[in-house]
Amino acid sequence: MAEIDVQVETTSSARLGPSRYSRWPEWIIAIGVLLAICYTAELVLVVLLLSILCAFILAPLVDYLVEFGLPRSLSSLIAVVVLMVAGYLVTYASYNQVVNFLRVLPKYSSGIRESVMSFRKQAESLNVLNPADDDKNAVTLRSPSPVNELLTRGFGSVTHGFITFSVAPFLIYFMLSWQQHVRSATVMLFQMKHRHTAYVTLGAISRMIRSFVTANLLIGLFMMLVSVGIFAAYGLPFFFVIGSLSGALSLVPYLGLFLALIPLLTVGLGQIPSGDLVALCAAVVILHIFALNVLYAKLLGRSLRLNPLAVSLALLFWGWLWGGMGLILAIPILGAAKVILENVESLQPYGAWLGE
Repeated sequence: MAEIDVQVETTSSARLGPSRYSRWPEWIIAIGVLLAICYTAELVLVVLLLSILCAFILAPLVDYLVEFGLPRSLSSLIAVVVLMVAGYLVTYASYNQVVNFLRVLPKYSSGIRESVMSFRKQAESLNVLNPADDDKNAVTLRSPSPVNELLTRGFGSVTHGFITFSVAPFLIYFMLSWQQHVRSATVMLFQMKHRHTAYVTLGAISRMIRSFVTANLLIGLFMMLVSVGIFAAYGLPFFFVIGSLSGALSLVPYLGLFLALIPLLTVGLGQIPSGDLVALCAAVVILHIFALNVLYAKLLGRSLRLNPLAVSLALLFWGWLWGGMGLILAIPILGAAKVILENVESLQPYGAWLGE
């Protein structure tokens, strides 16, 4: 009997072994098809994901209105209108400054060029640079750099922006008004034995995204307001635009500190005293460290624990695929993937790798 059991186990393992590894070509093809869809359907997917993030932001307001006895459809409509009015007010308040800033941006570019040329002349006087290499070291204005293209490519053209702002409100409304139906219908897509896992997974993804979006929204508003106040106190030109941009860019994981300094250096270099510029740079660094080590820890807690290597790879991949929008959506996508892997028993080791 023992020999028969050994033969049965050997036969079963021999059957399972090849079938297990023979599925790798199928997985590779499936991943390739998925990447092709993500690349070709960039606009549709970006609008859909941004609408989902906005729906999670507005969900507490809808639930609050429902508790007062309002129908969910009316509560969802009020929430979407509030979002659109807030966006219009922000755009109206910052439009003039943004237009004026774009008008004088070439002036700041020439100021940076003059500062670099002055530094180069000082370096030449110290024999750090060879004057004979003027042609090689000349500072010239080039066409948009790869970094510039990376940050702006994902935001698309005017047509893309029009499509986004015209379709997104309807998507957000239907996501809010049909929230319970969508969740229950999604669970029903799975077999009976997997429905509980699907229900728990969807709930975990909802809590993770809601906490992530809420925390980033509050931290972003805090950093933008503080940055605007500090820049205004030092008399920095276009302090509202530069402070808002610096505070928003500071939210980008790992790259936020360097990105937050770019608007400040663009406007401040050659325009304000060097001592004030150094003080403003120090303020940006201190504010970023405070937000990273205090605010994120308080607001996010243990809801989002991701491996720094996985975060870096996600930023690199989605930034390459979708540009600036990829940098915004990389962390929510990675967090949702981590939740799914942690709740599927056969994929839990991969979920553990994505965690800290």
